[in-house]
Amino acid sequence: MKRYSFATIVTTGTDGPIATHVPFVVEEHNGSIRLLTHTARANDQWKDFEGRRVLVIFHEPHAYVSARFYDNKEDVPTWNYVAVHAYGTARIVSEREEIESLFLKTFDFYDPSFHEQWKNDLSDDYKEKLIARIVACEIDVTELQGKKKLSQNYSADEMRRISDALSGSEHTPEKTIGEMMREELKKRE
Repeated sequence: MKRYSFATIVTTGTDGPIATHVPFVVEEHNGSIRLLTHTARANDQWKDFEGRRVLVIFHEPHAYVSARFYDNKEDVPTWNYVAVHAYGTARIVSEREEIESLFLKTFDFYDPSFHEQWKNDLSDDYKEKLIARIVACEIDVTELQGKKKLSQNYSADEMRRISDALSGSEHTPEKTIGEMMREELKKRE
């Protein structure tokens, strides 16, 4: 979740499911997990946050798997992936100091140099306008579900061929899936 922290938050509104893609900061406290995020105030999904159960989907990495790697030529291509579904209760962060603290944690995780710029180079007026345009949110995670499909239902030889091909890719998600498949193969040995 920390490595692939740009995730999708899903809520159920009066008209059905709503999804927004936002960055998260993942915090751990005494065995509990809290997710910190923010969204534009113009995005009405935040109105479905307070006190509600939400789903956050961390969905990377992934890779297409060609059927050419299988022993059985009458098999179909597939997709390998790793994902985490985090369920929890959302709370709108409304105190100005808490919002700025959430911002600073976000800067520290994604762009530490901007933390200093925020503190030293930006006017208070600019900061206040920015804070007014966002809604900050904390989610206390109550349930985690790990999802993975790494060709584990195929033979070790097939997994090795797929892993080798993906590991040699120029695309980072495919390389990562290839590495994860190698770890799965080690568990079989």
